[in-house]
Amino acid sequence: MSLMRICSIVGARPQFVKLGVLCRALSQKEVESWRHIIIHTGQHYDPGLSAVFFDELTIPRPDHNLGIGSGSHGQQTADMLKGLEPVLAAERPDWVVLYGDTNSTLAGALAAAKMDIRIAHVEAGLRSYRRAMPEEINRIVADHLSDLLLCPTRLAVENLRKEGLGTRAVFTGDVMYDAALAYRRVAESREGMLSHTWKPSEFALATVHRAENTDEPQRLRAIIQILDRVSRTICPVLWPIHPRTRKRLQDLGCSCLSVHLIEPVSYLDMLLLEGRSRFILTDSGGVQKEAYFFQTPCITLRDETEWVETLRNHCNVLTGCNEDKVMQAISEIPSAGPWLPEYGDGDSGRAIVDALARRTGRKRDLTSG
Repeated sequence: MSLMRICSIVGARPQFVKLGVLCRALSQKEVESWRHIIIHTGQHYDPGLSAVFFDELTIPRPDHNLGIGSGSHGQQTADMLKGLEPVLAAERPDWVVLYGDTNSTLAGALAAAKMDIRIAHVEAGLRSYRRAMPEEINRIVADHLSDLLLCPTRLAVENLRKEGLGTRAVFTGDVMYDAALAYRRVAESREGMLSHTWKPSEFALATVHRAENTDEPQRLRAIIQILDRVSRTICPVLWPIHPRTRKRLQDLGCSCLSVHLIEPVSYLDMLLLEGRSRFILTDSGGVQKEAYFFQTPCITLRDETEWVETLRNHCNVLTGCNEDKVMQAISEIPSAGPWLPEYGDGDSGRAIVDALARRTGRKRDLTSG
């Protein structure tokens, strides 16, 4: 059997976690004919958002780091395209594997498609149906350019079928569910300040980073007011704050008087906090899912979500930045649940590797289905 070369393109912290699942699955594959190349675009370059994930999840160090850094969507994507092209030309992979919906995903899809390299998209088929979200554009483009669409839910498969992409779609389950199962026990066993300070059900966890919230002063001020009220009247709010969001607060002169702001935490510490918190307030797609995995009630500070399965039985409630809706959602938390199985059996890494193996010997088929 000839050597099968897989090239993963990642750049943001949720992608490192998904990459870790594929690395574990490949290491368990009983063949020696796989070569896995990792390209880090550098989209997240802060050590707290990047290097620590590779250390904690024992992911091999990237074979290539493009060092792109921050910038506008256009500049960042263009720089990634420029950096990816010569690397892909040199590595000549059989597959480029993309994850999620970041600019790294978009750039990887465009670069590989123009070079006629097969593309597999992990977390395919998600739709918020809000084109104003950059992530929605990224995931749509990646799906339509991909040869193999690896779907975390049955609804994602159905979304792709409606877009004429059914023949490329495979239900694998969610890689983030694999990771949560594998690493939560490790997170709970670690000794550290967070585990001693933040006891189960004694606090709420907050994360805010999406441009729709952080780049709109009125929305960001509303979120600060909400978090401050919750922290004063319900329970302490802990907010591991993204560097970009912290800068936005400073630019606006906003202060969170009652909220406990801390630096970004590692993936394992985030799992610890998600599993221990009384409830979560977030605008993150990944955090919504992890809350669901841990059966932690979630309040999403957005007007829509691509993870609509989490909305069943009030496990997750969409409130936008409306303070009254947030307080109402908190009052209804005791009635949340049950949390139904939606995200596979925790073995999506194996399902992805098997899907790649099955499709490798075939001719490229980008017909609709």
